[in-house]
Amino acid sequence: MAAEVQMVLYEDDSVQVHYVDGSRLQLSPCGSEFLFEKAPPVSAHPLEQPERIRQRTHFVISTYRKQLQRALDFRNSAAICPFLSESLIPSERKKRIFTDISEVRWPSRDTDDGMICLQSGTVKIASLDGHAYLCLPKSQHEFSVHFLCKVSQKPDSSVILSEKNSQDKNGKPVETAGKTCTHGSLSGQRLKNKENELYSQIGKSKESLEEKICVTEDREGLPPPGTKHTCIYTWVQQCWSVASCPEEWKYPLSLALHFRNKISRMSGIDADITQSEVLTSHGSEERGKEVSVLPRALLLSCPVPHLHRWDFCDSLSQRLFDEEYSYRELVKVVWYKGITYRLAHKNVNSIEIYPGDGSVFKSEGAYLGNYFTYYSIQEGSEEREEKTYSVNNLPPDRPGSLFSVCSLLEQATRILQHCAKMRLSLSHNCWICCWKMVPRIHDSNILPLLLRDSLIPSVGRFLAYSDNKVHAIFLDGITVTLNWNFSSFIEKLQFQNDKTYPSSLLLEVNQGLNLGWCKLTFPDGQDQLIQTEHAGPYERYVTTVISWCRRLTNTCWGETPTHPSSFVLEENWSVASELEKIKKFNLLLENSGILNQISSKKNKESSDHHKPKSSKILLEEVNEKRVSVALKKTSEILQDIDCLLSNSKK
Repeated sequence: MAAEVQMVLYEDDSVQVHYVDGSRLQLSPCGSEFLFEKAPPVSAHPLEQPERIRQRTHFVISTYRKQLQRALDFRNSAAICPFLSESLIPSERKKRIFTDISEVRWPSRDTDDGMICLQSGTVKIASLDGHAYLCLPKSQHEFSVHFLCKVSQKPDSSVILSEKNSQDKNGKPVETAGKTCTHGSLSGQRLKNKENELYSQIGKSKESLEEKICVTEDREGLPPPGTKHTCIYTWVQQCWSVASCPEEWKYPLSLALHFRNKISRMSGIDADITQSEVLTSHGSEERGKEVSVLPRALLLSCPVPHLHRWDFCDSLSQRLFDEEYSYRELVKVVWYKGITYRLAHKNVNSIEIYPGDGSVFKSEGAYLGNYFTYYSIQEGSEEREEKTYSVNNLPPDRPGSLFSVCSLLEQATRILQHCAKMRLSLSHNCWICCWKMVPRIHDSNILPLLLRDSLIPSVGRFLAYSDNKVHAIFLDGITVTLNWNFSSFIEKLQFQNDKTYPSSLLLEVNQGLNLGWCKLTFPDGQDQLIQTEHAGPYERYVTTVISWCRRLTNTCWGETPTHPSSFVLEENWSVASELEKIKKFNLLLENSGILNQISSKKNKESSDHHKPKSSKILLEEVNEKRVSVALKKTSEILQDIDCLLSNSKK
């Protein structure tokens, strides 16, 4: 079996693996199918297509079994829903359990039950039922979680089994095993004030924790009376970043950080400032959430296999695959020659680099990682080292170093640039994925909705979508695409019928850009990524789009902008809106009585020639009033034009 050179996990949970001999493997997003492309022989013609083998994962032949197992383990380590084929799991990793495990309960924050500290400094926290545990290393930048998960089932059998497990003999629903703890609580020791007592009791807690897990597994092997159906489970290991922790693991992570800080205070070691901030946020938000819903495995067969895309990069990109990421999807995790790159796409594109020696590089800022901070802990001591590197001024490689800082940061910058292009691409839609089309997994809209379409005279057309994309087409042919947070605007549209707004919606509506870059498309079709704060000669385009977005998010709550001159013009410049304004003006004019006064004045002049003075006075008063109103409106329009010209010059 050829060794892996690079493994890439994308945002839709698909995987691409490249091997030393030039062969490649690709997993579908759901993991139920794979495509293996053999390396072309040396004597092959350049135009000859390589041999490809496409098979179902559950029925893989022995030739590709090991490669597929390693690719699945890499996928499940950071996938939202794992894929666990029973035929690919070794027998020693299978466990037969007679209960449906869907939730786990963690210890309370007020106690230290189930928490131990290993000799390496890793904090380990186990659930009360022993079905999951979390490990937090000393560096506190990433953590691993292990949990029991039921293997993937067939579509028909999984539904029948879940219905049978959720009902008793009388047909009444029963509680899941995650909600009722039948094995008792862990006999962990409380943290004492003295350091020697602390570590002695940590050793006792470790022994009791291991004994508890063994007892739990032995009890699970015995069938309870009256049970006919068994479920096959296996342990799944996942690794996540502390800065981008999933919802189901936030509470146990806050317990681990809290326990680690206790140990640091007892040992007289200063806790990490960054992780202390994370602990405070997690502790305030996750209090009272002791129950975690475990991820469920996907089905053995995909319900929509026609959505599987088998897109390998071309031969040129294959030679420079460490420089090009041509696959049309956001990157989640990259493993390259023992180095792990982990990305997050919540607000801004951030990346963390783990060289494998316990240290980590973290990108700083939203501009494709112009700066990276290096964190490491000296061996044999608790001293932490921090360094900041600039991508524009990288240091030379040192002889004898385990890795090249220059190559690591350049590779991370290329990955961030690829993700920025994907987020700004109008053809990319991360929700069109096979396993996300399954009901009850993803219930939101598959296609983005058009929130606002505005046509501004002499400027261009502006479009805002529900996936936070803004597309501006200017009259000179230049197109600007950027990301803007429209969450408050979408929530306003959802609740505008009942006119009630919950307290959770009272957020800061002007959250601004969630990506520090925007894409300019020129009339010839060429694209260019530019920074929003340093747009250079294209600053007026970017400023116009940002002003329109800020105007849209502010006015959705009925707010008046503090600086009206900073905005461009009103966003509703369509033909229908202009016709509506004309109708309103005619209606006001007819109901104002001015036309009646003028017509009555003409009638009086024709019938009575003895009262011309009063009619002339009335007409003069009406004309003076209309002239003053027109002059006032003209003055306001001139002021708006001056403000617009002054902003365009800036």
